[in-house]
Amino acid sequence: MEDRNKQTLEERQSATAFIEVFGSSPLIKVLDFLMTYREFDYSLTDIAKESGVGWNTLHSFFFRLVEKGIVKETRQVGRAKLYKLNTDSPIAKNLIEINNLVTSKAVDDELKKQELEVE
Repeated sequence: MEDRNKQTLEERQSATAFIEVFGSSPLIKVLDFLMTYREFDYSLTDIAKESGVGWNTLHSFFFRLVEKGIVKETRQVGRAKLYKLNTDSPIAKNLIEINNLVTSKAVDDELKKQELEVE
């Protein structure tokens, strides 16, 4: 039980501003991961692992993101298909903009907090 609480604390400490605002649902975790590392493409296994989402859970919604054009298949390596955020998609562009706004606000808030602690 103690290890479980420790992991939760570590996850909270490393949560991005996007996850802090929109929650840590599997969809949000995957979108956050794909936005953060949008220059690279990943297999479904890597997306699940790196975003902290179970394989079956990822499969329950991932292909809707592909169908909507938010995520695109980039290439195939062996049997694995690789995917990345489709930065040409208007939806993905808006998600990135929201992520930038939320992150900027979090940075501003943290700077103000640190200034108050110094005074």
